[in-house]
Amino acid sequence: MSFEETGSSMNAETFVVEKQSREESLSDCVRDALNSYFAQLDGHAGANNLFQLVMEEVERPLFQTVMEHTHGNQTRAAAVLGISRSTLRKKLAHYDI
Repeated sequence: MSFEETGSSMNAETFVVEKQSREESLSDCVRDALNSYFAQLDGHAGANNLFQLVMEEVERPLFQTVMEHTHGNQTRAAAVLGISRSTLRKKLAHYDI
């Protein structure tokens, strides 16, 4: 998910939600983004594959950030994430990271 300080918009690939507070937890940010998404749908169909959309919006920056934090060390990154290195490699390939 993408969070910005100003404005609020939605398209089929990205959630953007206005930040209410710098102290919001990740779950609060996700809840805000989903509420904004549903509000912007305004009763129109379009909430298809929502689970996949949310997971991709969360996983991509998660893996990018952890890989930066571990300076590209996949063994350390997998340990930080609590997943196997083979799972990490599959996810990195999926997201072209």
